[in-house]
Amino acid sequence: MLTLKSSLLIRAILIASLLLSAFGAVPAQTPAPTPQRPKDATKPPGQEQNPSVPPGSQPATQNPTAPPGTQQTSPTTPPGTQPTSPTAPPGTNPASPTSPVPQVSPSTGGETSQDPRDPVIPIFQAKPVPPLPDMTRLGVGNTSLPLSLNDAIKRALENNNDIEVARDDVRYQETQLRSLEGIFDPIFSITPQLDKRVTPVQNIFAGAGTSGQVGNTTFSWNPAVTKQFGKGGGNYQVLFSNSRTTTTATNSTLNPFYSSNLSLNYNQPLWRNRSIDNNRRQIRIQRKRVEQSDADFRLRTIDTITRVQQAYWEVVFALRDQQNQLENLNLTRENLRNVEAQIAAGAKAPLERAEVLTELASRETALLTAVQNVSIAENNLKQLIFKEPTSPDWSSQITPTDNPTFSETPINLDDSMKEARENRPELRRLRLQAEINNIDLTFFRNQTKPQFDLQGTVATTGLAGTAAATLPAGTPIPLISGDPNTQANAFLLAQIQDIQRRAIFPVATVPNVLSPALTANDLVGGYGKTLSNLGSLNTYNVTVGVAIQIPFKNKTAEANLAGANILREQLVASTRSTEQSVEVDVRNSAQAVESSRRRVLSARSARVNAELQLEGEQRLYQVGRSTTFLLFQRQNALTNARASELRAQTDYNKALADLQRATATTLRVNNVTVETPTAP
Repeated sequence: MLTLKSSLLIRAILIASLLLSAFGAVPAQTPAPTPQRPKDATKPPGQEQNPSVPPGSQPATQNPTAPPGTQQTSPTTPPGTQPTSPTAPPGTNPASPTSPVPQVSPSTGGETSQDPRDPVIPIFQAKPVPPLPDMTRLGVGNTSLPLSLNDAIKRALENNNDIEVARDDVRYQETQLRSLEGIFDPIFSITPQLDKRVTPVQNIFAGAGTSGQVGNTTFSWNPAVTKQFGKGGGNYQVLFSNSRTTTTATNSTLNPFYSSNLSLNYNQPLWRNRSIDNNRRQIRIQRKRVEQSDADFRLRTIDTITRVQQAYWEVVFALRDQQNQLENLNLTRENLRNVEAQIAAGAKAPLERAEVLTELASRETALLTAVQNVSIAENNLKQLIFKEPTSPDWSSQITPTDNPTFSETPINLDDSMKEARENRPELRRLRLQAEINNIDLTFFRNQTKPQFDLQGTVATTGLAGTAAATLPAGTPIPLISGDPNTQANAFLLAQIQDIQRRAIFPVATVPNVLSPALTANDLVGGYGKTLSNLGSLNTYNVTVGVAIQIPFKNKTAEANLAGANILREQLVASTRSTEQSVEVDVRNSAQAVESSRRRVLSARSARVNAELQLEGEQRLYQVGRSTTFLLFQRQNALTNARASELRAQTDYNKALADLQRATATTLRVNNVTVETPTAP
């Protein structure tokens, strides 16, 4: 039992001594700075040593089989510094041959052996570096589409569906304006009509004869021209009436006969509806709505251009970040290649491979994430600049040709606020809405007044036709004629003549008289005679009057006027609220530009310092004074610093685009001209 306890105690003491010697050897393994060799201009910094020696080793003092960070001891090495065995893990210092490490012999049941043994050095083969990950993107071919920012904006303005909707809205409002202005166009109308009527009559003077009916057939055509005045609210109508009538009335002297009438009717408001009426009100309001639609179109255009700018810079950032991650991955691949060579040469332990492979997998993941971000940013930009979802350009790779800009000049907030107040489409729309409200106030106030309309009519008439008598005027005809059985005069004449014959008196004879002219000569003729009589102005009529309307209570107009006043107060409050929103928007956008500008400067400084740190870490690693873990940390720090600088530059350009939107200078800055619609 004593022997077993003694051996266990000895083993514990030896293990403690081993650990103490290992920790004590760490400071001694750090070599003193050695004189620098002349640099080779064809090699990266820190790799100017003998190319036949693996990176991180020195041919003069370094053991080729020792991993980086260990230095072969010379005769003048301080006590306690021991060379590292190739088979020992990095960071451990096995005992020297003069102080053998106790070995456990399986045959002695845990007893230690003091006999030194030769180290067993396994032979490792360098493994090939894994290939680069597949960076192809779904639905994207090898076709490249070079695209500048101006080209992207031009494509968006031509093909973007939202822009097309806003453009069509302006065109629609213009058509509505033309529709309302059509009320002032002259209107020509004509109403050809055939009217045949047979009416019973009870008057012997109606010309019905024994039938008791009078038939009239009239064909008429009445062309007319009507026009509403754009000023003053008046209107006129020129009416030219024409008709041809055939009648069965026996008392008609003309059959058939033509009748024509030319009249001018004019109506002029004197108070209500003189300065403004509902038609002119609607036209004035529609003109303002056209301008509002133009303001909306400008707002939509500015928003689209801003979205294109931000999407474009996101594509630039995504592609640069992908390149940054690819470079970082290639550094890891180069480190893996060097580590494999050193492991094969026995300068590093195989465990180093696992560390590098872990970092390699992590950086491959970051690269694949960057590839996905490229697709997302590219698709967002394509959605804005392509019109059809079936466009072949969707399978192309967008290659931005513009680089992010940067200016160290701070933003002038006062100038930005002034431009926003003058140019913001929202404020312009509210100003137009206030003008619409003023039009309503003017109209409704006018409608509360009494109505006095001056009315006048001037007309002339023409008449002509065929005389109803069968004999021309002046023809000799018997004074008394006709059937005695039906005509009274003929009956009396027959009785007188009979008495005279019986009394053997001379029989009376009927004298002849000239047939009278039943119709004036000026009325006998055709349609041409009617027009001649019309133009002679022998028959005419003139009417002048005033139509007066005085409502006892004009509730409708008064209520509309009160509602317009309430809307005016609403607009004043809405304008103040929108102005405050614009103020906040401009201030936030200007602050975003300023913060992004400072971030660019800070990120640039961080990137420069990260490059210096990586360069120093690489030199330490090459001389064995650093580890792979620390080298990877410096590389990742530089990659993150570059990504931060890229992000800061991208955010700066996006913030500039947003400030242009907030100040409504996007169109001017990007040389986009929007034509202002003009009233026809």
